[in-house]
This record gives sequence, C-alpha cells and structure tokens, in this order.
Amino acid sequence: MKHASRLVSPVDLANDHVLGNPDADVTLVEYGSYACEYCHAAHRVVRNLREEFGDRLRYVYRHLPLEDRVLATHAAELAEYSFATGGDFWRAHDALMERSHRFDDHDLDQVAAELGVPVGAARDPGIERAVKARVRDQAKSAIRSGARVTPTFFVNDKRYDGPWDEASLSEAILGSVGHRLRAAATNFARWAPSTGVLLLVMTIIAVVASNTSFRAGFAAFWNTRAGIAFGDASFSMSLVDWVNHGLLSVFFLVVGLEMKREFTVGLLATRREAVFPIAGAFGGMTIPAIIYLSIVPAGALTQGWGLTIATDTAFAVALIAVLGDRVPVELRVFLTAAVIIDDLVAIAIIALFYTEAIALVYLVAAAAVAGMLVALNRWNVYHALPYVVLGTILWAFLHLSGIHATLAGVILAIVTPTRPPPNLRALMAQAHRVIDSESDRGDGQSREAPSHASLEALDIIHDRIESPASKLLRAAEPWSSYFVLPIFALANAGVTWSSGIIAGRGELVAAITFGLVIGKPLGITSGAWVASRLGVTAKPQAYSWRQLLGAGALGGIGFTMSLFIAAQAFPDAADFAAAKIAIFLASVVASGVGVAILWRRRRESTSY
Repeated sequence: MKHASRLVSPVDLANDHVLGNPDADVTLVEYGSYACEYCHAAHRVVRNLREEFGDRLRYVYRHLPLEDRVLATHAAELAEYSFATGGDFWRAHDALMERSHRFDDHDLDQVAAELGVPVGAARDPGIERAVKARVRDQAKSAIRSGARVTPTFFVNDKRYDGPWDEASLSEAILGSVGHRLRAAATNFARWAPSTGVLLLVMTIIAVVASNTSFRAGFAAFWNTRAGIAFGDASFSMSLVDWVNHGLLSVFFLVVGLEMKREFTVGLLATRREAVFPIAGAFGGMTIPAIIYLSIVPAGALTQGWGLTIATDTAFAVALIAVLGDRVPVELRVFLTAAVIIDDLVAIAIIALFYTEAIALVYLVAAAAVAGMLVALNRWNVYHALPYVVLGTILWAFLHLSGIHATLAGVILAIVTPTRPPPNLRALMAQAHRVIDSESDRGDGQSREAPSHASLEALDIIHDRIESPASKLLRAAEPWSSYFVLPIFALANAGVTWSSGIIAGRGELVAAITFGLVIGKPLGITSGAWVASRLGVTAKPQAYSWRQLLGAGALGGIGFTMSLFIAAQAFPDAADFAAAKIAIFLASVVASGVGVAILWRRRRESTSY
C-alpha cells in the first residue's frame, strides 16, 4: 500500500489557523504536538523562516498529538478552546511552545490562567465537544496525508521529508533546482510501479532502435569491447556481456539480500510460513519446464527449458502495486518471495546447465575466496569493505572459470552478515547524549559543527543500528532497480521484427508461451496447494485460492530473466529472436490474465 505524500485536506482560510499573508505564494503546513521536543525546536526554525520570507510565506499549524498523547491532546484542546472563546490562537500556541515540552496538568492550568481560559468543569460543554472534535479531525487528516511523526511539514501541499534546518527548508520553499531534482527523483522512486515503467520505456527504446535506421549502430555499440590491460595481459568483454555478466551481479545480490531478509527477520521467518512460497515457487518452476519440454522437438531447442522457470520481479511487483488494495499484503509477500526464489534458482541453473567449459584452477580459486567470505561471516566481521573486495575477486574468478559470474552476487548475499537485533532504547540514549554534549560548549554558545569525536561516535551508533546486510541492500537496491535492470532491458530487448521471424519455429514460440502463461499459474498454485494439503504449511486467510492463481499468472511475466536465460540457451541468433518474440507475447498475456483475475475483490464470506 502506497503511503500518501500530499496534503489530503487543503488549507481552508476560514477554519485553519493561518499566520502571515493569506494570499502568499508559498504555504507551509506543520502537523505538530506541544509535547514533542522536536516541534519546540522546529517552532524556532519556523519563526526565523517567517522573518526571512515575510509576505511570501503563510504558515498553518495543525494538531497531531502523538508524544505523551493524553497531555499533548489536552494542550492542543487548551489552545483551541482559547481560540473558540475569542482568544488569540497564536498567543496560546506561542505560550505552549515556549515552555518545556515536559509539562504536566499543573503547567497547563498555569497557561490557561495566563490566557484567561477556564479549566475542568468550568468550561462550556458544547465548546469543549467542538474543540475535541477539531483536534481529533486534524489528527485524522494528518494520518491520511502520510504524517506519522511530529513535526511533519508540507510545502505547497507536498510532504517535505528533508532536514528541518532553516537552510534546507528555505531551499524547499524557494523551489531551488537542486531541491526540485531531489524531490522529483524521490517521488518517482516512491511510486511503486516506477521500476516496471522504466523497464517498459527502455524495452520500447531497444525495440524501436532495432527496427529503424539506428539498427546497425545500436548493435555495434553493444558489441563494442571494453576492459583493462596490464602489459601483455588484458581482460575485456563486449558491453552487452559487461551488462549481462557484470551489472546483473548487482541485481542478484539485491535479490539474495531481499530473500535473506524475508527468511530471517521478515514475514517468512518461521519454517511453516516460509514453506508456502517455497512450495509455490518450485511448482512454478517444474510444471512450466515440463510443458516446454513436451512441446519442443528433441534437439538444440530443448536447451531453452530454463527460460520458462524465471519471473520478472520488477514487472510483477509493478502490476501488484497498480492493483492497490485489491491484492492483500500477504499475497504480495508470497509473490515476491516466490519470484525471488525463481530468480535464485535460475542463476544456479545457468551455472550448472549453461556452462560449456570449466577452468578448474579458477574454480578452485573461486571456492577459496568463497571460503574466506564464509570465514569473515563466522568471525563476525561487520565492516562491508572486506566483503565487497572479496566479492569482486570472487566475481572475476567465477567468470574466468567459465561459470556465469552473476553467481557471485548470490554468494555475497548469503555470506553478508546480519546482526542480533539492536537495543534501540540504549543506542538512542547514547546518541542523545552525544548530541547533547555538542549543544553547548560550556560558555553558552552553540557549536557551528559537531566535533570529529562526536561524528565518529554517531557513525558507530548508526553502524550498530543497521546490519551489514541491510546496509548493503539499502545501498544497492536503487542501483539495481533504476540502473541495472533498465540498462539490461536496453541491451537485450532489441529484436528486429519481420514477417518471417518465427517461421519454422512455431513449436518454440508455443512452448515458451504455454510454459509461462499456463505453466506458471498452474505450477505455483498446485505447488502451494499440495504443500498445504500435506500439512507442512497453510495458506494465509488474507487471500483466496483464486487470488493466489492470479498472482501465479503474474509469475508468467518472464521478460528480463527469461531474456537473460534465452541468451545463454540459444546461440543461434534466429532462435534467440523467435524466443524474444515468444517471451514478449507471453509476458503481455500473463499480465492481462493476472490483472483480470485479481481485479475482482475477494468476498469476505467466500471460503475458497
């Protein structure tokens, strides 16, 4: 489910508390709490911004009493009661913000006395009910707008997630080029189907380039060799091979890390929960391969069975996101886990079945490096650099051995360590202690920048909060989604369309199409069903078997992974071109079938 990032309740000059020029070009909305320490700090920042921008800025404050909820709510109701009985809201607001955020009912009574507001039973019951409803409605609007913490700022109705210091907020208010670029990139990345859309765009570009006057130059570009040389020794590959053997290792690293997260700390952390998608994944690999092999004639084409077992994660997840709440979260987890298992098995199949010759010396060297990575894990080495260095060396040895080097990404994901869950309370207390030590130098003057020692201490605390596996996944995932996969599609999806491209290869096209469109949903659903009937696992109640069948249909979107395996399976260019056509056709049909099945919402009373 996507998180809201825009203000769902527009500013209403008749009802909102507005400070500044009502017709200002820029509106800054804050959802805050009087019991929030950070809101008190932000109060001073907002005051300085209002002085800086003058009539160009209007400021709106709304209530979101989260911290110390009861007292925070009482404080918000005090400010609103003062306003409802003819007082100045901003006077009450300032009085509450200029006190400590650690207040009690006695402090609130003192503020009420200063404002001339009655307390307790002396208040008008009708006004009191209206005040409570106003605070409650503003808090609800905050949640609908995606505000989960205080303070949360909105600049011209768009949620601002950057730093709260004056310089950063000023950039957002002014709409600097740098801020606009960051905001556009962040908004695109937050849009769940963004990776699938980018893949589709690159695919279209590749197909267009392959069928226009750019065809020769486009093909020549990807066949350009690049590499490094040391005297007489050199290491070089074509650009398309650098993409397929090098960049795609990053994708498999991310796939492996995502699976490791789900099976260690995610929704599949228990054996019974994990078995369900594993069973579905293996059914979704076995039946498509059987269908493929039963259709193609004996011979060279049988090598293509592996391309029917894989699923394009990006496109499948993008369609799931487009379907929104029609697809339960538990079903999303199932499909994501199943297709990731597909991809991991696919890389193992490539290493085992699509390797022509093996250089034993380099294979032994790769095994030694893998052993060193395992040793680092066993020795609880948590710094990422040794893993990255050894992972790069492992990639080189695997490539030189003849085994597909992308396997290095999977191995690196497996050995990258996680850590025991951190004691967040203790670590946050330590971080506050470091920050507090920097807030004053002893002479009442604040430092302009933290000391080197404090920065090192904060780095150590952050390093403990996030495990190496999580840190590596967070760093690599955007590169995989927004660079590696789009470049892979651009390099591999191009095919020259002609009337005779599938002539004489109808069985190959049928085998791929039926394997993906029919075999995938049938295999995924039957594999999960058999496992549940055996009692080793159970289907979550959140979705039905019909919905599971729809998710299985989306598993038939082979695309990038199927193209990848097809390139290894079909050395003949004509066979590869026909396989591309079949993969495109099957992916489109599987998308339509999956969406059609999942579009109808589940009836709560239905037991299937």
